[in-house]
Amino acid sequence: MNLLIVTACPNGQVTSVLCSRLLQAAAERLGWQTRVEVHDARAIGAPLSEADIAAADLVLVVKTGELALGRFVGKPLLQATPAEALADPQRFLREAPERARPYAEDAAAPSGRKRLVAVTACPTGVAHTFMAAEALQQAATRMGIELQVETRGSVGARNLLDDAAIAAADAVLLATDIEVDTSRFAGKKVYRCGTGVALKQPQQTLERALSEARALGEATPAEDKAVASSGEKTGPYKHLLTGVSYMLPMVVAGGLLIALSFIFGIEAFKEEGTLAAALMKIGGDSAFQLMVPLLAGYIAYSIADRPGLAPGMIGGLLASSLGAGFIGGIIAGFLAGYSAKAIAHWVRLPASVEALKPILIIPLVASLFTGLVMIYLVGSPVAGMLAGLTSFLDGMGSTNAILLGVLLGGMMCVDLGGPINKAAYAFSVGLLASSSYAPMAATMAAGMVPPIGMAIATVLARRKFAQSERQAGKAAGVLGLCFISEGAIPFAAKDPLRVIPASIAGGALTGALSMYFGCKLMAPHGGLFVLLIPNAINHALLYLLAIVAGSLVTGLLYALIKQPEAQPLAVGAQ
Repeated sequence: MNLLIVTACPNGQVTSVLCSRLLQAAAERLGWQTRVEVHDARAIGAPLSEADIAAADLVLVVKTGELALGRFVGKPLLQATPAEALADPQRFLREAPERARPYAEDAAAPSGRKRLVAVTACPTGVAHTFMAAEALQQAATRMGIELQVETRGSVGARNLLDDAAIAAADAVLLATDIEVDTSRFAGKKVYRCGTGVALKQPQQTLERALSEARALGEATPAEDKAVASSGEKTGPYKHLLTGVSYMLPMVVAGGLLIALSFIFGIEAFKEEGTLAAALMKIGGDSAFQLMVPLLAGYIAYSIADRPGLAPGMIGGLLASSLGAGFIGGIIAGFLAGYSAKAIAHWVRLPASVEALKPILIIPLVASLFTGLVMIYLVGSPVAGMLAGLTSFLDGMGSTNAILLGVLLGGMMCVDLGGPINKAAYAFSVGLLASSSYAPMAATMAAGMVPPIGMAIATVLARRKFAQSERQAGKAAGVLGLCFISEGAIPFAAKDPLRVIPASIAGGALTGALSMYFGCKLMAPHGGLFVLLIPNAINHALLYLLAIVAGSLVTGLLYALIKQPEAQPLAVGAQ
């Protein structure tokens, strides 16, 4: 048998490569000859030649989303999803010749097929963004829906939707936890939900997008409540998450630069003209100084669009200079955003000067209002409160430290990247600007526990897990080491009543131990790889002990209470 294998998973390059390698190995065990073509997000692969296609006896296409297949017209071809192909690769190959049919291009695109375009975006842009996109694409393939997904992650927008795709779509799905630009969807029907809902219920989400989408700006209050109940983050919380998402890269860059300066010694930066001093100036004096203005500016941007950006950043800078820190920045962002929105809505000007409102009137009045309120009403009280909080954190006894660690650690494991997790993370990140590093250490350590714990459980209770779950456990372990709590979501979505309590128990223990040991972390992300930077964290061995202890508790507990699988679980099953 001369077999061609084509894999294409635009938002999951690892899945594409994994499918190709496993299928190729299974085919070789059957004695088949193979040629492989792997596509990534930029359609880079090893293109099959015309000679390869002409000589092929069978073509296997494993994909999510759309892929042009016109070159295979007339060849026996079988299309499948990664979940189907990876469940049992050898069995899948043995059945493929009987299931394959000569490919006809017209038959592949029947008239009346529903078309959707989607955008996914989460506050950190690391895991939920891409996992939700992958889940939606796999569900769309099963349902026979044409779907193109644009991801807006930490690396920027990927798989950008073009005007033609938007125009041809029956509806637009916005699976976002932060505000995204919707101006290009004017005139289209739009359905909104959160990334968590899209990840856990992709088929139902696509069905609702087709049946419940409404034109932009036409939703009634009752429909707004329905949208909120469907999982979309709305109101002040969504605005806060938008600000945090834009602030995070600045905090990560600044924190890592500060950590790098400590390579030369904890106080080496005090010596002028040295590299350590330069690194501290870039990270601490520049990046961290911009943290609060960015937070405030993009909270206001989320509320009032571009007119809110300038007054928000001005208010945030005032919060920093007044000593009000990240709490003052949050207040400044909401003041600037809602004042700019109110001016845009209520101030009526003659048509001849209406164009001046967004570039002159709104920035001027909103900045003046925000600045005066921050200086005369908000700055001093919030600065005093933040100073008190910082003093309490720095001087708290072991009992209070342990309790705070339990709280932060448990919150990080409740919803695995959801609102409670993000609230704990945002609180700890905000304290970095006040030189309070212990909560950040507890938060990151606890966030690594759930996926590492699931990896441990799949090893300790191997027979209780299907083959696909054991493979997912390996991936979860790697994600956990990188501080991506979402690696445990496949397990939590399938067995929440056991996975979540086990995760909370381990996370709370890790958070408590981290605080008890007095661990302090200078960088807000990076997982265990931050330990490669000397002095990025103090008490490194004790910090590792805290992570190992919590992960073992989660792994052992879940291994004990896990119910054995009655039948193999397909990869990616919801």
